[in-house]
Amino acid sequence: MALIGLDHVNIRTANLDGMCRFYEDVLGLAQGPRPNLNFGGAWLYCGDLAVIHLVELSEPAKVDEVQIEHFAFRAEGLAAFLAHLDGAGIAYKQTAVESSGRHQVFIRDPDRNRVEIQFGP
Repeated sequence: MALIGLDHVNIRTANLDGMCRFYEDVLGLAQGPRPNLNFGGAWLYCGDLAVIHLVELSEPAKVDEVQIEHFAFRAEGLAAFLAHLDGAGIAYKQTAVESSGRHQVFIRDPDRNRVEIQFGP
């Protein structure tokens, strides 16, 4: 498995419109296509890449609660990566995104941060 680069950051928010305006007006990102997911949100693009994935919350998170839900890397070599995780005894969850043909593998780092490794179609 080889990492190609950072893919996106997933941020939880109860202020979807304000967050969209911030990333559009301050950083120049643009809202764009988003898969039909079972929760509200928005994807903000830098060129052709959706770099910020916003997930809509029904109420604000607690003050001490981290809002970054996960960060994601793009990678190649899914089978080798899964074999590596299995050999190291690292727990993971995997999902296929049918609409894009992508495959996602979620792991936790030692501090329990959620990390997504995303493989192309």
